[in-house]
Amino acid sequence: MVIKKNNSIKFIGLGGIGEIGKNMYLVEVDKDIFVIDAGLMFPEEEMLGIDMVIPDITYLKENRDRVKAIFLTHGHEDHIGALPYVLENINVPVYGTKLTLALSAAKLKEREYKGKKNFIEIDSNIVIKFDTADVSFFRTNHSIPDSVGICIHTSKGNIVYTGDFKFDQAASKLYKPEIGKMASIGEQGVLCLLSDSTGAEKPGYTTSEAIVAREMSNAFYNAPGRIIAACFASDISRIQHIFDSAKENKRKVAVVGKSLERIYHIALDLGYLEVDDELIIPVSDIKEYEDKDLVILMTGSQGEPFEGLQKMAKQTHKLLNIQEGDTVLIAASPLMGNEIFLAKTIDMLFKAGADVIAGKRTVHVSSHGSQEELKFMMNLMQPEFFIPVHGEYRMLMAHRKLALDCGLDDEHICIPDRGDIVEWKDETAAITGKVPSGNVLIDGIGVGDVGNIVLRDRKLLSQDGILIVVVTLTKHEKKIASGPEIISRGFVYVRESEKLMDESTKLVKEIVERNIIKETFEWASLKQEIRDGLNRYLYDQTKRRPMILPIIMEI
Repeated sequence: MVIKKNNSIKFIGLGGIGEIGKNMYLVEVDKDIFVIDAGLMFPEEEMLGIDMVIPDITYLKENRDRVKAIFLTHGHEDHIGALPYVLENINVPVYGTKLTLALSAAKLKEREYKGKKNFIEIDSNIVIKFDTADVSFFRTNHSIPDSVGICIHTSKGNIVYTGDFKFDQAASKLYKPEIGKMASIGEQGVLCLLSDSTGAEKPGYTTSEAIVAREMSNAFYNAPGRIIAACFASDISRIQHIFDSAKENKRKVAVVGKSLERIYHIALDLGYLEVDDELIIPVSDIKEYEDKDLVILMTGSQGEPFEGLQKMAKQTHKLLNIQEGDTVLIAASPLMGNEIFLAKTIDMLFKAGADVIAGKRTVHVSSHGSQEELKFMMNLMQPEFFIPVHGEYRMLMAHRKLALDCGLDDEHICIPDRGDIVEWKDETAAITGKVPSGNVLIDGIGVGDVGNIVLRDRKLLSQDGILIVVVTLTKHEKKIASGPEIISRGFVYVRESEKLMDESTKLVKEIVERNIIKETFEWASLKQEIRDGLNRYLYDQTKRRPMILPIIMEI
């Protein structure tokens, strides 16, 4: 392919650097911007009430005329989940494989996206030509079929983004990586490799899916009653193992969970799942079968299974609950930070009478490559420069050490912060600026309307509760017409704290009367004085700092 001479090449990570999820990377070739992935991240523990987190796309909105395309590597939420929000602001073609685009279209429908969309299906043999660069693809091995890596061909060398990958030597046809094509790209000359760092701390190789299939079938064989198999909705490789094990052990499968049903039907219709029709039964028919003949395949509302399992253990699930003799097979690893939640879930399941298979046997393995696989990718690509992506900071640093082991010079390895502009000039790479970056919080239908101040208030409310102080004044007589009335929520139980509430009411009354006899007084200063006075008194009495909300009305 003939590539026009390029003067400027830049890389910017809007998400996925120093964090797990929210993958979104920009490659700028001269005036053109190419967007790779548009993922979301599920909220961290302190993000109270937040549904999901997406990247800040201010820079893309400011430069929407220069954005040429969005390329998607595969159909997991952390790579396509932010797409509806991006397309609401930037109308550009979206390139992806058949399954990835089908899952993206379902995501747009779920979000009730009504704008235009221009989805263009690709496979790994297609080359897309733009004014400044050509873009090609190579198949990778991940837990979802139709996963690809992306290669942007420039006159200074190739920019390669691996997407999520591992190298499973026993991978089935749908999951086989194109190792020869990767080596060929490396021989052409790779200017920079952007590589998945999720497994960079794990030595050796990721366990093969063939071992998972064998262990799972054994677990099914030895289970005396119902099997409840829990996995992520988009982990199609694991879903296939569950169906295969059910078939081998002559069990019927009922699918539970809206997101799981949606993804399952899409994958089945497109031929990415092989399932016999007679294997599937509706949830409503479960009681017609003996327990030893049943598998319930389930996940939760956001595609993860742990919350749903807790409801089953508490006997509060809408469709089915844990009963004595059930075997719960957890074929999923918790999201970062959710390990304690998983441990509590397992405790609850045992207490409800189930046997739980999780961790102690290989019924689930990572979908990301471990250290030796990351080194193998590095050796295939032979990059001049290396930027580890998709991982928390310690993972990026572990990946940097692997690159050094593979012979890369330290000055050719760059670990930028989110939003940093990495630019290639005169055979060197340097951080030359920064663009707006950060978290945009999604709460219900609100996009970005919840910020740090709102989160801080939610945190305060969750810690010490709230006191609402209501006082009504007469306009002409400058007297208290009614109140003060103090309403407590989440601070103290009023019936057992009458003395505290009476003293607080008296204190507010004194503050109000002291202020209203003045010729002029400001509402803001009166409210602040109530807040300060109550804050000091309540902290002295309780060592708590509730949020205090004074409401002053005038009649």
